Amino acid sequence: MSKQSVYYLDNNATTRVAPEVVEAMLPYLTEQWGNPSSAYTFGKKAGHAVAEAREKVAALINANPREIIFTSCGTESNNAAINSALTSQPGKRHVITTVVEHSANIQFGQTLEKRGCEVTWIPVDRAGQLDVHEIHEAIREDTAIVSVMLANNETGVIYPVEEIAAICRAKGVLFHTDAVQTPGKLKLDVKAMEVDFLSLSAHKLHAPKGIGVLYVRKGVSFQPYVMGGGQEQGRRGGTENVANMVAFGKAAEIAVASLEENLDRIRALRDRMEEGIISSIEGVTRNGAKEPRLANTSNLSFTNCEAEAILLLLDREGICASSGSACTTGSMAPSHVLTAMGLTPELAMGAVRLSLSKYSTDEEVDHLLAKMPEIVSKLRGTIPQTPTPKHQEIEQ
Repeated sequence: MSKQSVYYLDNNATTRVAPEVVEAMLPYLTEQWGNPSSAYTFGKKAGHAVAEAREKVAALINANPREIIFTSCGTESNNAAINSALTSQPGKRHVITTVVEHSANIQFGQTLEKRGCEVTWIPVDRAGQLDVHEIHEAIREDTAIVSVMLANNETGVIYPVEEIAAICRAKGVLFHTDAVQTPGKLKLDVKAMEVDFLSLSAHKLHAPKGIGVLYVRKGVSFQPYVMGGGQEQGRRGGTENVANMVAFGKAAEIAVASLEENLDRIRALRDRMEEGIISSIEGVTRNGAKEPRLANTSNLSFTNCEAEAILLLLDREGICASSGSACTTGSMAPSHVLTAMGLTPELAMGAVRLSLSKYSTDEEVDHLLAKMPEIVSKLRGTIPQTPTPKHQEIEQ
């Protein structure tokens, strides 16, 4: 039996680990496996590798290496930033975030509410964008932190983080941004953004799962979320994951060197993919299509179809896609992001996310464009049709 080809179009869920990254990390699994906190030479070699990786990740976002804390993932980084803001300011129990954050922030916010904190949830419009004036008006004397993602993981919508950071700074409130979806897709500069905290995750950048980063601006008080030893300058307990830290550093180094070249090609491929679907299938809605948005991300709703059925049939053709965040796969509820944008439950349940990377090929897109029309036609053949426009965009 021949092995089925894989056409991977779900890079916002995770990415292929780059061969150069695997090569860089392997010695720290097989040869240089010492504890980087040890005082002897064998351990110190691992410690030097961690320091070098920290410098490379810092360069990715134009930070000082001492502002970089390695974590286990983006979720931990998000939780740690918000937790620190609250614990370092005992009299402040108010948090501001948006209704379209990743589930890591949504669920953490809901947990904080159960613990007696007050959370203000900022809405978005039909384009998936927020009104920064609402954040300005929501800030109070007891606001501990504002947390807004840099780019949405489902729609690719990019938020005005620099403007929000300026509002927070003027009001003396800490600001955190979840930038997990952006490395390799946007040029990141924490000095220009002037954020207090920023979260990253390596597996969105062609490095392994299980390693993340929290940037903490110099001068900002930070209370550890994970306590134990004195690792990460006393800011995050636990023996360092040396191989994965080295991998993150290598991936960051590669991303810095090839950002513009990759983006232009990925954007052109994404646009061709979208237009090919829209021109061949009636009743397609493009969600969050208004710029600015990530160059690799497309979110499309198919009328009279359920996304889960589309994904099942795509999977049979070797095509990997999703109906939203991989962290909520299996949920029968419509996407909280799309419903917050005002989509009907039917359109939200019919939404498919397609996301590309530097490894995405014309062959993969061509295969999708060949299979998607017949899949949608097959599914609609068992569902009563309703009159729909050939194509519409939810932008405003």
